[in-house]
Amino acid sequence: MSDDHRHSQGDESTEEITRKVDRRIKKRREGVPGAWFGLGMFGLIGWAVAVPTLIGIALGLWLDRVAPQPFSWTLALLLAGVVLGVINAWLWIERERRRQ
Repeated sequence: MSDDHRHSQGDESTEEITRKVDRRIKKRREGVPGAWFGLGMFGLIGWAVAVPTLIGIALGLWLDRVAPQPFSWTLALLLAGVVLGVINAWLWIERERRRQ
């Protein structure tokens, strides 16, 4: 192994350690999120699922009245709203997790 290769590996680990130390210092400075923060996050995730579900139901009820079919638009769009809401919540949680 060449000296240059060992040197670059050493630099990478030093940079990684520096990032970890900086993150720990930042967390100590900001403090641990409290119970209200957790409840707020829980509520936000709930709304992220509830809103598309309610929109799907409303649109489905309207379509059932306007364009009746042998299947229920309301049930189909309820399911679609739940799926979209769960995907939306999951993406939001992943974005927040990466940010922290």
